[in-house]
Amino acid sequence: MADPLWRDLLRYSNEGKYGEFVSKFARSLALAMNQIVVNHQFANSELARNLSEDADYLGIIRRGEHVTVLYRQRSTRKPGEWLGRLVLGYEDGAVRIFAASIF
Repeated sequence: MADPLWRDLLRYSNEGKYGEFVSKFARSLALAMNQIVVNHQFANSELARNLSEDADYLGIIRRGEHVTVLYRQRSTRKPGEWLGRLVLGYEDGAVRIFAASIF
């Protein structure tokens, strides 16, 4: 369930498509996101625009009503690996993204 959501985030981040990037976000996260800041990140972050589709699932942590899914993430331009984090939960009966980040 998490993998297709993660792949979509990677694709939309690489393409700089803000609207699609936040389309599966929980309302609270989408409202907290500042479109200008996110667009600036897409435009100025080499990592955010060059994420490899080659991500490895590392594990899952359950906490309350949410699960955190961890990925080993790579870049198509920068050497090394990053930790990807996707927090999922239900909102109005549908799975939504409550947090997403790369460290």
